[in-house]
Amino acid sequence: MSNFDYDVLFLGSGHACNHGAIALKMAGKKVAMIEEDKNGGTCTNYGCDAKILLDGPFEYQEGFARYEDLGMKRPDINWKGLMAYKKKLIGALDPLLGQAFAKYGIEVIKGHGSLKDAHTVDVDGKSLTAEYIVIGTGARDAELNVEGKELMHHSKDFLDLDEMPDSIVFVGAGIISMEFASMALALGKKVTVIDFAPRALAQYPKAYVDMLIKKMEGMGAEFHFGEGLEKVTKDGDALVVHTSKGAYQADYVVEGTGRVANVENIGLENLGIKASKRGIEVNEHMQTSVENIYASGDVVDKKIPKLTPTAEFESNYIAYQILGVSNAPIVYPAIPNMVFTLPRIAQVGVSVEEAEAHPDDYKVVRYPFGQMNEWVNNRETEADYTFILDKEGYLAGAALISDEAAMVTDFLTLMINKKMTALDLSSMIFAFPTQTYQVVFALKPLLKRA
Repeated sequence: MSNFDYDVLFLGSGHACNHGAIALKMAGKKVAMIEEDKNGGTCTNYGCDAKILLDGPFEYQEGFARYEDLGMKRPDINWKGLMAYKKKLIGALDPLLGQAFAKYGIEVIKGHGSLKDAHTVDVDGKSLTAEYIVIGTGARDAELNVEGKELMHHSKDFLDLDEMPDSIVFVGAGIISMEFASMALALGKKVTVIDFAPRALAQYPKAYVDMLIKKMEGMGAEFHFGEGLEKVTKDGDALVVHTSKGAYQADYVVEGTGRVANVENIGLENLGIKASKRGIEVNEHMQTSVENIYASGDVVDKKIPKLTPTAEFESNYIAYQILGVSNAPIVYPAIPNMVFTLPRIAQVGVSVEEAEAHPDDYKVVRYPFGQMNEWVNNRETEADYTFILDKEGYLAGAALISDEAAMVTDFLTLMINKKMTALDLSSMIFAFPTQTYQVVFALKPLLKRA
């Protein structure tokens, strides 16, 4: 019999922890999650779930806008009513998850957890022991150390706004800023985006980002690249953002300069576990330098995208490692990632940039999907897909700009991971008429035949 209080203790209760906790509990292990905030972590309460809920009406508005020339009115969005709905629905997730965890028999210990030794976690003065420990403390918004930093807001604040400000400056042109800016523009607000980098969304294909920027500029957005933030000041009721090249006034300022891992004040230094603002260093089994302590999710220092499904994948992997189901190193499949702008930009597998840099290894085929399939693509003629095939003829990657990118990207991810051939596609029947059907029609002549 174990002399520990638990078989496995998790620091956190988000996707990096709760999926593995459930798998372990179902296998008969005694597990607990230590959570100092809401059940489910950032994504559930302050991030992805709230963002996609608020985004819904904007998708419909985008769609109707393409039919205005046919006499169909573009609907208005009641942000105040939408926000009230968001607070009600998302606000209910914390207690609902608590009930769900209890039903599984997983104990949630409220408080701040900090490592004392390889098997002990201190929770606000109380010591708890476990055979294994999993760190899934996630990440938080980065904060620039400039004068007036307290005048800027972050993603959590924006996703809780009862009234949308008339003018907003976004500091940073990454995913968070570009998604929020898309919504503010659709509401008719004045949007200014500044970034020290030479362009927006550096991890996505430049051609598609340029298409998005052009659309947003057409709606009134201003972009200022190559400008570093120096300070933020007040001018009466307004805020002024000062950069290395100019000054921009607004009612509200959002800092979207990235995310940093939550590695401080959790006792890593007590065990010599290496970490930086990028995250905790782990080996190919997701173990820290202390063998029985693992790390999962956004708190990990890794090159792959830090996404909710990636955290879930790692959480389940760690559970199987602890259970002895597998001792193989972690191998990530092709990971789809998308920015929920209007329209969306998505990519999966080998990137366009990588493929173009290695023309002997990959074939890049750009397909004007919207122009070819206006009749089935809701008049989104600007939709554009890029397919990347390897030397054998398998689909190795893809990039898309389209309001329908989510559904199509998931389908392409399946094709990449399963190395599907033209014969595989021909042996199945797909619903018609759909975007997916037309993607299959376009891909079959390009793919390895069998």
